[in-house]
Amino acid sequence: GKTSPVLMLTAKDTTLDKVTGLDAGADDYLVKPIDIIELLARVRALGRRSPLWKGDILSLGDLHLHLTNLTIERNQITSQLSGREFQLMEYLMRHPRQVLSHEQIEQALWGWGSQPESNAVTTLVRRLRQRLQTVGAKDWLETVYGVGYRLLDLRDAG
Repeated sequence: GKTSPVLMLTAKDTTLDKVTGLDAGADDYLVKPIDIIELLARVRALGRRSPLWKGDILSLGDLHLHLTNLTIERNQITSQLSGREFQLMEYLMRHPRQVLSHEQIEQALWGWGSQPESNAVTTLVRRLRQRLQTVGAKDWLETVYGVGYRLLDLRDAG
């Protein structure tokens, strides 16, 4: 899994090049020549967006995913996740604030060759929201209608 933000700096400037780079895993894409001030600002922004990884814990704000025991925790309240719920939560936390389509989630969790049920992602998101609700973070998982889902940092939300 990805643990560090990736910024592509390249001379390739077509829309297809940019889409290909971002779909390949880049978090940001800059075309040369670049302004060093803009580059530094984008690096700082990527640092703010990326979840903090400390050993076996991924964190976004005060929401923590424990990688070794498949639990989420917030404000000393813990909830156990199933294997698939954990996979989805880890994928979302490694892509914070990014809108992830049903297709992206299916590919990340089930792989290219498999055909999960048509409502598998929707069902899994519903179950994960129930787990998030137990730790007071249900609204952190936002539906972007017609597109997919994104994990937000809503420290003051319920």
